[in-house]
Amino acid sequence: MTVSRRGHRFSRRGIGAKTEAGFVAGISIRFWGVRGSIPCPTPRHVGFGGNTSCIEVQAAGQTLILDAGTGLRELGQTLLERGVAQATLLLTHTHWDHICGFPFFLPAYRPSFELNVMAGHLVGEVGVQQVLEGQMAQPMFPVPLDNLQAKMTFEDFKAGDAFDIGGLRVRTAGLNHPNGATGYRLEVDGASLCYVTDTEHVAGTRDEAILGLIDGADLVVYDSTYTDEEFEAHVGWGHSTWEEGVRLCREAGVKRLAIFHHDPDHEDAFMKDVERKAHDTWDGATVAREGDVVNLPGTDQASSSAAGTSKP
Repeated sequence: MTVSRRGHRFSRRGIGAKTEAGFVAGISIRFWGVRGSIPCPTPRHVGFGGNTSCIEVQAAGQTLILDAGTGLRELGQTLLERGVAQATLLLTHTHWDHICGFPFFLPAYRPSFELNVMAGHLVGEVGVQQVLEGQMAQPMFPVPLDNLQAKMTFEDFKAGDAFDIGGLRVRTAGLNHPNGATGYRLEVDGASLCYVTDTEHVAGTRDEAILGLIDGADLVVYDSTYTDEEFEAHVGWGHSTWEEGVRLCREAGVKRLAIFHHDPDHEDAFMKDVERKAHDTWDGATVAREGDVVNLPGTDQASSSAAGTSKP
């Protein structure tokens, strides 16, 4: 994997290396929201970001969005500026911090935009469409879901299913979180990204479903809400630690870990300390910041780059 960083951080350059066909080669990721639980718009959260969970993925000519936290608002504006006309939104679950950006996603108000919304934790219950309708029902929000003008589809699947989005393979696994959640593995051309949040581990054991999902992955974005020292006081809250992320990634042969879903109480000074300790523990660990970009080259791209024939 080739990742541009500043120090131990990912690059903040624009997303995506283009092929001659105009598609992003491999997988390109941009973090639009890295915070958990509630947005934190304070000067003490500027260094790492205060928006809640939202990641943009460009791969195989597809635009994918992982979660719809408050980071989705700015992402939506950028998609319109770039002329993107279609996207797939993959939700880990539908707790507020992961969907509260959805009513402010401007492309959903444009008739020319197509959006497919998918979730894996609601099969046999109310579906994802009904959840989003409830979020936008009066008196909680003045604009109902059926007033949005984009061409939208909603699909519920069962966590553990696998499916394709264009040329991108998606594998999923159920996570240990109140009301359920889904972890994702995205694969194309030999590149692999795993998005594993929100989940709670059991101290002293490894989650076999997660180990199977992340096996050999290039990058794992992992729920690191707490530290091991804090964890005991939060058992049952549905979250994990950066130390557990390191343990899982090492055992699964993962190349790199992005520490993610930062607790609101973990302000910049705290997160800088986490970053230092994590990198000292394993040099494959990095703390995700809002605006960070990472590019995972596919097998063909990596080979051509090694031969000196890669194209910008």
